[in-house]
Amino acid sequence: MKTTWRIFATILCAFALVAAIGCGGGAPAEKKPETAAAFATIKDDLGREVTLAKKPERIVVTSASFLEPLHAVGGDVVGRPDSKTLPAWAKEKTSIGRVYNVDLEKLLSCAPDLVIANKGMNEKLLESLEINKIPTLVVDMKNYEEVKNEVRIFAQITGEKAKGDALIQSMDDKIKAIVDRIPKEKRRVAILHSTAQGLSVQLETSIAGSTAKMLGFENVASGMTPLENNPDSAPYSIETLVEQNPEILFVTSMGKIDEVKRGMDNTIALNPAWQTIPAIKNGKMYYLSQERFLLSPGIDYPAAVEEMAKQVYPELFK
Repeated sequence: MKTTWRIFATILCAFALVAAIGCGGGAPAEKKPETAAAFATIKDDLGREVTLAKKPERIVVTSASFLEPLHAVGGDVVGRPDSKTLPAWAKEKTSIGRVYNVDLEKLLSCAPDLVIANKGMNEKLLESLEINKIPTLVVDMKNYEEVKNEVRIFAQITGEKAKGDALIQSMDDKIKAIVDRIPKEKRRVAILHSTAQGLSVQLETSIAGSTAKMLGFENVASGMTPLENNPDSAPYSIETLVEQNPEILFVTSMGKIDEVKRGMDNTIALNPAWQTIPAIKNGKMYYLSQERFLLSPGIDYPAAVEEMAKQVYPELFK
């Protein structure tokens, strides 16, 4: 009888052991490998969240304006657009064509692991880049606040947040020093952009508009309805300009300054209404350089601020 109970007890123990193993009570199951954390997740200026699995090593930029800010926070590129103002270190990099007409085949030949594209010009590249599984950040870098935001983004790309913070602080300090030198007075300004198609008015979101705002000038075009195809500009009319009564006029242009001056002189001579504007009557019309006001000056924004301030207060910047 005892023998029978021993056999029965042994069988019960065996069943209990099998049940315990089946419920996880035995040897621990092999752990699945954890997914590696992404290097960075960045929100671009289209509102897209772009995840970079690792630190990019082969970056292509579609705008020359991105080169200096990226380089200043430890970045490099394998491809860049053509430009007359390339920094020396970027001249030997592979050309991908003009910013307005990027050669997709040349871009792909660079085998990029990140493309930084210019908002408003290069969104058409997105579909092809997505098909080729190339992460792409679309950024805008015209006014000063946008420049500072892009420096932060570029510092995320390079993993050099401290360099980005230091660069922004340096730019802020230089601009403050310029602003502190000029009188604290409201100057009513208008900013005209001259092209072969005619004139338009620059709003506060434009490069020159952003610069004027930092100097404390009052842009008379503030609040005007932007052009449908250019949110940084508004339509020009001499009647509106006369009504706005600016005491200072700034002019930006894509052409050579001498030619632009001749064109503006002809425009002013043809319509006596110009002579009623204080800026014209008092000889306060100034021409701004293409290098700093046609394309974004990027991290050279302090130089743009100084150029505009020097036009109005030359005696303070000798």
